[in-house]
Amino acid sequence: MRRTDTADWPCTIARSVSVLGDHWNLLLLRQACLGTRRFDDFQAVLGTGRNILSQRLGRLVEEGLLRKVEYQPNPPRHEYRLTDKGREVYPILAAMAAWGERWLTGPEGTPLILHHTACGHDMHAVVVCSECDQPIDVREVRAAPGPGFPGGETP
Repeated sequence: MRRTDTADWPCTIARSVSVLGDHWNLLLLRQACLGTRRFDDFQAVLGTGRNILSQRLGRLVEEGLLRKVEYQPNPPRHEYRLTDKGREVYPILAAMAAWGERWLTGPEGTPLILHHTACGHDMHAVVVCSECDQPIDVREVRAAPGPGFPGGETP
């Protein structure tokens, strides 16, 4: 049996891809993290059609990454604000930016510099082990079934 809906796979990466895997969703979340809140502003920055934008914003609201907040009652106007769940996507975006800087930036340099206001330095994201704080290397990580894996106990 071939699986087509990654939202049901017993894999948190596949489930995340079902929400974040659409490039418009990632770009909308990037813009929300940069402070964009209103429909017309998202459209102006991204240049997407109203139908696509409406669909993607609706999905991000449905998934709980954004919430729709009325800012004008008549005519009704809404803005889109990040939820805690939406804000927690930012480290993923920062890691993607770091990867892009390393592998996709030309001789002109990076188009965007991230500045960490807490320490006052320009920065790039580094994904580290939660236990030893060492950078993660795919050659040093093994995956094993967790308690939510279908079929019973984990080995």
